[in-house]
Amino acid sequence: MSRDPDYYQTVSLKLSEVLNDIGVNERMILKRRRMYLLWETMETSTYRLLGTNMSLYRFGSQSEGSTTIGLRSDNDTLVCQSESNVIQDWSQWQPGKLNVLMIQDETTSPGYCLLQWLRNDEPLPLPIHHIPNSKLTVSRGKVLLKNTLLREIAAIEGRVINGPAASRQGRPGIADQDHVLAFHCKSWPAEAQPWLEKQGIGRWPTEDMKRYCETTGCFVVPVSSKNGQNEELEWRISTSHAQRCLMFSLNITKLRCYILMKMILKTFINPQCDGVLSSFMCKTVLFHCIQNTNSNNWVQSNLLPCLMCCLTVLQNFVRQENCPHFVIPENNLMAGRISPHNKVRVFEILQKIIQSKGRALLEIPFDDLGTRLQLKINMGEAFQYHGTPAQMFAEISSLLLYNIISDISRNHKLLLESMHDGNEMVYKRLSDFTLTLTRMYRAMGFNSLEKSAVRLLTPLLPSSLGSVIASHDIYTTGSISPEALDWFSVGLNSDVSSGGLKLASALYCVGDMERAEFVLRNTEEKYDLNTTEPVCACYDHPVNYPRPGFMHKCNTGNEEVIKHITAFCVRFLRCEICCVPKELQYEMFRSTQEERLERDEISDFWMDWAVVDSLPYLYFLQYKTYGALHRMADQQCALANLVTSIETEQTLTHRETALNLLGQCMEQENQHIDALRCYMISLNIRARSNAANFLICRLIYVLFNMQEPAPN
Repeated sequence: MSRDPDYYQTVSLKLSEVLNDIGVNERMILKRRRMYLLWETMETSTYRLLGTNMSLYRFGSQSEGSTTIGLRSDNDTLVCQSESNVIQDWSQWQPGKLNVLMIQDETTSPGYCLLQWLRNDEPLPLPIHHIPNSKLTVSRGKVLLKNTLLREIAAIEGRVINGPAASRQGRPGIADQDHVLAFHCKSWPAEAQPWLEKQGIGRWPTEDMKRYCETTGCFVVPVSSKNGQNEELEWRISTSHAQRCLMFSLNITKLRCYILMKMILKTFINPQCDGVLSSFMCKTVLFHCIQNTNSNNWVQSNLLPCLMCCLTVLQNFVRQENCPHFVIPENNLMAGRISPHNKVRVFEILQKIIQSKGRALLEIPFDDLGTRLQLKINMGEAFQYHGTPAQMFAEISSLLLYNIISDISRNHKLLLESMHDGNEMVYKRLSDFTLTLTRMYRAMGFNSLEKSAVRLLTPLLPSSLGSVIASHDIYTTGSISPEALDWFSVGLNSDVSSGGLKLASALYCVGDMERAEFVLRNTEEKYDLNTTEPVCACYDHPVNYPRPGFMHKCNTGNEEVIKHITAFCVRFLRCEICCVPKELQYEMFRSTQEERLERDEISDFWMDWAVVDSLPYLYFLQYKTYGALHRMADQQCALANLVTSIETEQTLTHRETALNLLGQCMEQENQHIDALRCYMISLNIRARSNAANFLICRLIYVLFNMQEPAPN
């Protein structure tokens, strides 16, 4: 094959086809970017609603679209504290703010700084005898902010420190999540000022891009350089916003080249060389190559030569042990990272890959890239062992949309967490949230990303508000007010089922069985078992492979399809107790005092609510409603459906609650042994903080009294 005069062009085109087939194409990249930008906008909006002045950013490969399913890239979240005013010049000081001055001197490494704490009443340094907390220390006559504050937060939350990031790891089926705490500086880094004037052969970045990058300022993140003299005091200067701008400007060939570099890194280099190189180094190499080559080179038919060019530059950087940061070239990304042994080993591996003229790519296992390329070169499309492009696109789309849906559930949980048990307080908070989101929505541009984020965040709140009002109505008057019904009506289209089930639950509790049955029948009609995906973010759990109908809908649309294909779990706060059947009320009191002390305060607060998956709750409410209407055949059908849903539905997050409801149905059927079996299975799923512990005791008491001989 290498004797073919068009060898490089032929392999480049086949390689481009393979990357297209695994989802590295314009359509899927744009979808990735939109979903991750939407994700970060939703999270930031939620924290702003809660009064927390933070901004969240999803930087990295996922939001850039520079990854594949097989690469399993981390979810990188930068959490920016917006209350602080990080400045580089005294003229930027602001009264009443937490002012912090970036300092660079002979002790700081290029691309790093110290943060000096300033007074908030006048532009002067904080006196060294006045240190308000343990996050500060005195060094060289200045009050400096330590970079170890992230460790304190991570220790509380059970995270692992990984460089500047606190990571949640070791959860099967869930991607690792890195959270980086940062402060934002509105001004462009002084060290990066020369970059704005530099121009290469490729005339990239353009002047417009540079002007935009300058407006994004920079972040400072809590990590020191490898060779720094101030391990606990140095902060790294990050230009993540500018990096995102640069990545978003790349054409498909440049992105494919970067992804191939990462695959090579993970296949050949890092497993043998202690992970000495990073994907950020590959990105930096790519940027340098684009800047210093003619833009006409970066076309699909030239992908392999472009890749070889990048690998050659990377090899030169390894030889020199210097990978200059693209924006701040004095910052050597390889400083202190490569041992003499690994330097030789990495150089040799890169040399072999370059000399192979692309044959080494056949050994890449990620996304079956090597196998796919072999088939493209030798057999065309005649035979395939792996997923078709359509299947790959559907899988990517469903994973992206599932993340958005999970975040809607997670943000709804966070908003409910801020509530207190008092009905009036919850009513006010929910009303304020809903009205604030409505005002935000009306003030935004017609097609803005922020508008889409608010449109996704809002629908679950009206059902909660309607239920809070209805619970108070039922307690005081025994009926449901028009105001409550209006809010229920607004929330009916939040998703396939949860809004309808909250309304049906309230109607059942007030004794309006005919209307409850009508709502339940409509909900069941909308709930397509082949398409609707149950989603719950009450706690972290492995994500099963979505059903085909769900994947198809995700592939053909964006976030607008969510309300037609999603079944959120149904959540009731304690102040909604009058809208909750007595069988489900037990879930609000599942924890003993001892169990409450052992719970994770950050993640387990939902255990004080009644929470149930939509599908089993639909069938449970039907069972109770049909029983009240004396429609016994329909009641038994609902019971059979409840059993089937628990046994066959893989994506039930609150399966133990569904089993507890089923057990109580079995008790009503006088099938006490089956009821006991349900409770025991429930305990096998969740041994502690489970209402089954009480239900078993109650059932044993009933059985014991049934067996007592009648008195003479």
